[in-house]
Amino acid sequence: IAPGDVVLGLPSAGLHTNGYSLARKILLEKLRLRVGDRFPGAAETVGEVLLAPHLYYGPDVRIAREAGTIRGMAHITGGGIPGNLVRILPEGVRAEIRMGSWPVPHVFRTLAEAGGVPDAEAYEVWNMGLGLLLVTPAGDADRIEAALAGAGRACFRAGAIAAGPREVRLIP
Repeated sequence: IAPGDVVLGLPSAGLHTNGYSLARKILLEKLRLRVGDRFPGAAETVGEVLLAPHLYYGPDVRIAREAGTIRGMAHITGGGIPGNLVRILPEGVRAEIRMGSWPVPHVFRTLAEAGGVPDAEAYEVWNMGLGLLLVTPAGDADRIEAALAGAGRACFRAGAIAAGPREVRLIP
């Protein structure tokens, strides 16, 4: 992983088994909803939203690997984007993730707003709509994006790698 590399994000299907303590506190305690109640602004129930199945990224990774080089992958679990992406960064580089470069699903916007959760905390607790991040050389990013799109799979150019201290910066 080197300066100039691109960070591509593959979408999540929801919470992906992380951040339930905060989500439960917001939904069940603060909003006083029950598991069978409709999730605010959605057709699904609170229970259906919370238990949305975790995605399997094997086919997406195979497609990406066939289209270009993957220098690193970060599965976004507990610790959110900053806490997981930093684990694959070598010393001397940082990841700059551009917030707003992918659609943040309704579940995360609703939880953050209803719970008064600041952006920085939300991105450290939840995946915010990106379940897997791939780091690839800039020259391979377009091919990987095109291959995934050709297979009907979503992919977002979420950020880039730059020289600097080993960290993840969320850029508004």
